[in-house]
Amino acid sequence: MKRAVGVVSREELVAGDGLSFLRGIIAGTNPAPPFADAMDFDLVEADEGRVVFVGQPSARFFNPLGTIHGGYAATLLDSACGIATHSALAEGQSYTTLELKIAYHRAMTENTGPVRATGTVLSIGRRVAFAEAKLVDAEGRLLASATSTLLVIGQ
Repeated sequence: MKRAVGVVSREELVAGDGLSFLRGIIAGTNPAPPFADAMDFDLVEADEGRVVFVGQPSARFFNPLGTIHGGYAATLLDSACGIATHSALAEGQSYTTLELKIAYHRAMTENTGPVRATGTVLSIGRRVAFAEAKLVDAEGRLLASATSTLLVIGQ
């Protein structure tokens, strides 16, 4: 069965706490964002301040060098940092990324296999959050890492 994909209104998004909304995506009661289907990745774990995405890089994401474009890793890492922050938000709050810094450690190819992006909130205040994420392959080898500064909106 294919999961629900779509975008909810801001009112629906902030009607409850962030973690409940994310757990709804995992359970299939809330829609996954459309770009996750386009990029072949899923949110698979969500706890307060920590999330995990699993993705499947493929030749669809090749750059001219025949490796997976860095934008694929950047999208996973930005999502992991942002959604980790979302998991720590109270009712009425949302966020947006202010800054994302990425380091690429190892190239991905179509043979890399499934990858995991784990995002963790380092600190969160009334207006600003700081998060980090790591992207690893099935053997746990570090492919890319990121740090992010995010603006907390509301309340």
